[in-house]
Amino acid sequence: MIDSTEDLSTPQLVRRLTEQTTTLVRQEIRLAQLELSTKAKRAGIGVGVLGAAGVLVLYALGVLLAAAVLGLSTVLDGWLAALVVAGALLLLAAVLALVGRSQLRKVSPPIPKEAIASTQDDLAAVKKSAHR
Repeated sequence: MIDSTEDLSTPQLVRRLTEQTTTLVRQEIRLAQLELSTKAKRAGIGVGVLGAAGVLVLYALGVLLAAAVLGLSTVLDGWLAALVVAGALLLLAAVLALVGRSQLRKVSPPIPKEAIASTQDDLAAVKKSAHR
C-alpha cells in the first residue's frame, strides 16, 4: 500500500477513506461492547449480593419469630440466644446490602464513556484533517 496520499487518485483516496472509516466504526463498537459488558458484570455482582442480603433478612425474620415463640415458652435462655442470632444475621445483611449498593453505584450510568470519548476524539481528528 502507498503511504503518501499525494500519489493517490481521488477514487483511491475515497476507497481508503471508506475502509478506514469502516475499521474505525467497528473498533468503536467493540470498545463500547467491552465497556458495557464490564459494567453488566459489576451490576450482576451487586444484584447477587443484594439478593443474598434479602435471603439473610428472611432468615433473620424466621429467627425473630422463633425468638418470640421461645420467649413465650421459657423465661430467658433460649429466647435470648435466638435474639442474639437474629441480631447477627441482620448485621450481616446490612453489611451485604452496603457492599451490593456500592457495586451498583459503580455501574451507573451504564453509558460507554470511554467509547464516546474515543469517538469524539476521532471525529475531531477527522474534522481537523478535513480543514487542512
